[in-house]
Amino acid sequence: MPFTLTSRRSFIAATGLAAAMPVLASCGGGIVEARKERTYRISKTDAQWRRQLTREEYRILREAGTERAYSSPLDNEGRPGTFVCAGCNNRLYASVHKYDSGTGWPSFWRPIDRGAVGTSVDYKIGVPRTEVHCADCGGHLGHIFGDGPQPTGKRHCINGVAMDFIPA
Repeated sequence: MPFTLTSRRSFIAATGLAAAMPVLASCGGGIVEARKERTYRISKTDAQWRRQLTREEYRILREAGTERAYSSPLDNEGRPGTFVCAGCNNRLYASVHKYDSGTGWPSFWRPIDRGAVGTSVDYKIGVPRTEVHCADCGGHLGHIFGDGPQPTGKRHCINGVAMDFIPA
C-alpha cells in the first residue's frame, strides 16, 4: 500500500510525538524533590505537614500546585498589612508592594525583604520558569515573571492559599 500525503503526515506527526514523549514526561518531575533536598530552617516530615495544612494548602505548598485563578480572597485584599507563609508564618510580602495584575492571583513587585523568598527553575510545563518558594520552609508560593511594574519589572504571581494575611 503506497503512502499518501495524509498517511505521511500522520506518520511524521506520530514519530515526532513519540520522540518528544520522554522529554515531556521528565518535565517538572524533580521540582518537589529538588526543593526537598535543600535544607530549610523549618523542616517537617511529610506526615507533619499533612497534619498541619489543609488539603489545598498541602497541594500548593508541598506539591507545587496552583490554585484556580480568581479563587483567592487575598487577590482583592487591599488593607495595610503583611502576607505570611501559610506553612510557617514567615513574612513574605508587604501590602505596599501588592498590585492588581489582572491575572487572578495576588501579585507583588517585590518580596518584603531579601531573605523572605527563594527561587529555583521550574520546568513543570516544559519551559523554564522562575519558581518562588518560602525561604524558611521551602513551601511553593508561585512564580516570578518579567512583566511587572517598575521599579523591579517583576511580577511575583503568588497562590493565595500559600499565604495568610495579617492586617497592620
